[in-house]
Amino acid sequence: MKPFLNEDFLLETETAKSLYHNAAAKMPIIDYHCHLSPELIANDYQFKSITEAWLGGDHYKWRAMRANGIDESYITGDKTDEEKFDKWAQTVPYTMRNPLYHWTHLELQRYFGIADILNKQSATKIYDTASDLLQSRAYSVRNLLRKMNVKVVCTTDDPCDDLHFHQQLSKEGFEIPVLPAFRPDAAMNVDYAVNFNQYVGKLEKSGNVSISNFNDYIAALKSRHDYFDLNGCGVSDHGLEEIYAEDYTHSAIENIFDKIRVGKDISLYENRQFKSAMLVQFAEWDFEKNWVQQYHLGAIRNNNMRLQNILGADVGADSIGDFKQARSLSKFLNTLDERGHLAKTILYNLNPADNELFATMAGNFNDGKTIGKIQYGAAWWFLDQKDGMTKQINDLSNLGLLSRFVGMLTDSRSFLSFPRHEYFRRILCNLFGNEIENGELPNDVEWIQQMVSNICFNNAKEYFNF
Repeated sequence: MKPFLNEDFLLETETAKSLYHNAAAKMPIIDYHCHLSPELIANDYQFKSITEAWLGGDHYKWRAMRANGIDESYITGDKTDEEKFDKWAQTVPYTMRNPLYHWTHLELQRYFGIADILNKQSATKIYDTASDLLQSRAYSVRNLLRKMNVKVVCTTDDPCDDLHFHQQLSKEGFEIPVLPAFRPDAAMNVDYAVNFNQYVGKLEKSGNVSISNFNDYIAALKSRHDYFDLNGCGVSDHGLEEIYAEDYTHSAIENIFDKIRVGKDISLYENRQFKSAMLVQFAEWDFEKNWVQQYHLGAIRNNNMRLQNILGADVGADSIGDFKQARSLSKFLNTLDERGHLAKTILYNLNPADNELFATMAGNFNDGKTIGKIQYGAAWWFLDQKDGMTKQINDLSNLGLLSRFVGMLTDSRSFLSFPRHEYFRRILCNLFGNEIENGELPNDVEWIQQMVSNICFNNAKEYFNF
């Protein structure tokens, strides 16, 4: 019986072990999509406890604790850090076979050198050890990034953000570039007129402009897109249920904007037209600036209104949706391709039933000029686990070029989540190793080690021009 989480964790063959230890493990990390706080990096923040670093904002853990019958006061409520950690420790044994069990213990080992299993009995010892270490300068957030050999971080930022902390980090010359990513979801969300109009007001303030009509609105957003570009941004991102690709005219969008601004109801079709127009406009700007655009598709968010009314959005009440993706995604990408304005694009899928759909859709729009131009992105959110990663790798292998894949990302709010890259790399090397030893792939060590290194780091470095 192998020890739990030993050096050959997830590596089933000698070839897999060799690939991981000789190629994958030593590669740096490019985290090209995450939700880390640039403010915490700029201030080189020190977490007060392992609870603050681990449970603050981590809706994966919150969902598990609720499922385990833990009262909300120990999750997002007013209990002490030690009390909250104790409840998480009590929950961990019940997460076996959930990726949280692996991630939890990987993070304890990699960051804190703690090999103990977290449970009720070990909670106090682990809490004290980890929290004490977090008080040392070696565990400031910048040093946590250094510890994991991170070379680039791309945060997720609303167009109205002033990017003050990105600017501070750049001015200081922090050796790990912390770059903004343009995330304009709120700028195209007209589901609720009140919220949208509040956003227009926010945009006016951030850009120091007056917005009277749709053309003013587009000009203000273009100015923010330009501003992000001047501040090192080369990536945009959209988190949507689906791509919108309705036909529209400019005058129709102007009229829809005017109706929303005076609080009139718009139809579902008008709603979709407006979102369609905005997506095309953002994509045109991305192409002009040679940015990489990312589309995270398929989540149905904030299902639990009771929790949303109490805690707000993004608190662990989201799930996989069953939206129709193929025709609108095809139409959107084709519209841009026909114009010669299709930027590098990464498509992330949340519904595993659509894996092959996304992998084949990506293959439709490569241009024979840009290597891996349209990417079928890494396993995302609920698929960010051993089975989901394996399926994504296999589907990309079967239907595209795994060798040109830009690899893993954290998509996380936690500074302790970088072992997810290790998790992915071990799974990748295990797949290659098994197939080499089965005779399904040649034992071409030099080439396959290079492929692994490329997928782990080099492809992303070249693709994003970092």
